[in-house]
Amino acid sequence: QVQLVESGGGLVQPGGFLKLSCAASEDIFKTYVMGWYRQGPEKQREKVAAITSGGGTVYRDSVKGRFTVYRDNAKNVMYLEMNNLKPEDTAVYYCNSFPYGTRDWWGQGTQVTVSS
Repeated sequence: QVQLVESGGGLVQPGGFLKLSCAASEDIFKTYVMGWYRQGPEKQREKVAAITSGGGTVYRDSVKGRFTVYRDNAKNVMYLEMNNLKPEDTAVYYCNSFPYGTRDWWGQGTQVTVSS
């Protein structure tokens, strides 16, 4: 069974930078469109960004120009670089297949807190 492990979260001030990682237990990035999701306090989970097997990317409007998704197929790792972070980016971030997520693949996520 595929396991996804997110890491790299933390506490950062507004305007700061974080780089999240998503490590997969199997070689899935060449097969699946993969995405980053987030769930803020008392909010529903939302799509953040995604990357296709061919390297095409898509972002939600609120993170365009600030976030970058990419992956390393050789290492089975996907990344999310987040620049100019805002308090509204505070959430638990998850990776999974896109656009709906595979039910058994949801991991624990990694907490991102943007606060001064």
